Amino acid sequence: MSGPDNPDGTGGETESLADEWGAALAEQSSESGGVDAMAAQWATMLDSQNNFEDVESGVDRLLSQDEIDSMLGFSVGEMGAGGRAGIRAIVDSGTVSYERLPMLEIIFERMVRHLSTSLRNFFNDNVEVALDAIRSVRFGDYVNSIPLPAMIAVFKAEEWDNFGLVTVESSLTYAVLDTMLGGRRSAGPIRHDGRPFTTIEMNLLKRMIGVVLVDAETAFRPLAPVSFRVDRIETNPRFATISRPANAAIRVDLRLDMEGRGGSLQILLPYATIEPVREMLLESFMGEKIGRDPIWENHLATEIYQANVPIEAVLHQERMPLSRIMQLDVGDTLVFDARPDRFVTLRCGDFCVTEGRVGRVDDKIAIQTVAPLRRSRTTISAFDAVASQRAESGR
Repeated sequence: MSGPDNPDGTGGETESLADEWGAALAEQSSESGGVDAMAAQWATMLDSQNNFEDVESGVDRLLSQDEIDSMLGFSVGEMGAGGRAGIRAIVDSGTVSYERLPMLEIIFERMVRHLSTSLRNFFNDNVEVALDAIRSVRFGDYVNSIPLPAMIAVFKAEEWDNFGLVTVESSLTYAVLDTMLGGRRSAGPIRHDGRPFTTIEMNLLKRMIGVVLVDAETAFRPLAPVSFRVDRIETNPRFATISRPANAAIRVDLRLDMEGRGGSLQILLPYATIEPVREMLLESFMGEKIGRDPIWENHLATEIYQANVPIEAVLHQERMPLSRIMQLDVGDTLVFDARPDRFVTLRCGDFCVTEGRVGRVDDKIAIQTVAPLRRSRTTISAFDAVASQRAESGR
């Protein structure tokens, strides 16, 4: 056994053992460093995921219910005003797009002029009538937007065999009743008590609606005569259903002002009601012919009158079997059942023009007409009907 002062003794072994422990600790520290790096990487990924979730949840928290309704277009204020916004406006604009009827605007402008005079005589007061707007709506949306209480008159267009609506809003209803029952002229607002209308009040409003419909008949008369008759009076919009909720309709807004009092009156015409006169309503002015040019028609008529057409004088016609015709030889005589004083038929193609008597003028054979010309009853509309039938048969 070596002593303590021996350099090759126990002290050397201790130093070698210390070196081995140092190497092991260094290796362990390097391994622990890799674990720490991996742990730090996992922590970074978890933090980024948490931050992404926080961002998503933060967006949900930033939008309130009112903001979501406004974005989707379900705002109560906008729906009450009849407007649309957001996604609802995009959907409605894509599904409710109907053709514009220029003649309808002219008709209701004429109706406003007539109505101003008629209502002044009816109320014995100054009444101003203005046309606010003409727009296309769905029937269901219109019925659901009618503010209560309201007076709704269902009228029938006799010649068109369909119905329409006249809606008198509550403010105009009370103003009319106040005026007709001798109320004082007041610019202040009229209090709406919300009670049901009495029979007398409904009859008074029915008389005013009758005046409106008479002026509507007068406005439509130059285009197509029609009679509007009040069918019934309703106060509940559900009982005034005259069309399917998804069907399209024309809504006409009229504003009546009686020296500070008044309100809105609306006329609703479903597209099915005005379908019989739709082609006329597409015209831009009274008397316009869609698809035709009057100048060209007059020019064509002038050229037709100056055209040369062949006229045949038919002395007699008789049917024979083909076998007899094949047996005819030169010199055979054909006997017709006709006398010399019999009239001769003048034909243009297959059409019989007139009849006449055979004579002679100098050295030429002449025919004296004894009957007026037979004019064709065929019109341009008949030609159009035949053309449409041929087109349909070709399909």
